[in-house]
Amino acid sequence: MAAGRVPVERRRRKPTKTGTVLTEDTIVDCALRLAGEHGAEALSVRRLGAALGCDPSALYRYFHDTDDLLLAVADRIIGEAMDGFAPEGDWIEGLREMGHRVYAGYSRHPKIAALAAYRVTRRAHEFRAVEIGVGLMLRGGFDKPTAVRHYAAFIDTMLGHAALDAAHQALAPERREADTRAWTESYQSLPDATHPVLAEVRRELPLMGESSFETALELLLSALAARAGRIV
Repeated sequence: MAAGRVPVERRRRKPTKTGTVLTEDTIVDCALRLAGEHGAEALSVRRLGAALGCDPSALYRYFHDTDDLLLAVADRIIGEAMDGFAPEGDWIEGLREMGHRVYAGYSRHPKIAALAAYRVTRRAHEFRAVEIGVGLMLRGGFDKPTAVRHYAAFIDTMLGHAALDAAHQALAPERREADTRAWTESYQSLPDATHPVLAEVRRELPLMGESSFETALELLLSALAARAGRIV
């Protein structure tokens, strides 16, 4: 795509062949829909242009390139997740809700989560999310460098689990089911002599097929609360 964007006043305002008036929001809407139906490969100017009924070059007026579009899509997911979130009161409860919101936001878009969860969008919704998250850490009593480091660890853990579980959900059903069955079939047949620890917990191993998001969140929150309690 072109290196820069065309000024707003020069952007298209006439409807496309499908009757759509192009805006950044309508393009992001279409990108999310196509990615949800066809996966990340749908984020191409050719497919977006066809879906919107416009020449693909028209998209150059709104986004520098497809990576710029991906960042806008990621920021939209953050915005949806954080909509209406204004935590008050206990900072741990605020982090718990934020963790659930972030996880749920990416879970709604599993086919794009693995591509978008680790990116820095540099846009308004992400700015607001970081503002809130670091603010919650400061409310917990951490000094400024520690608050930033702890927030980074918190949000990376939430995004990592969201991307991991989303990637699992995006697998073809037969592959997803095979991975889940492994804990009740393949692991159950391992000899006691070669895998004594796994033999000891054999009945519990199917738990490995479940998401560990909630466990990781609660472990992290407990650790943060414990560290905050040691602040003098």
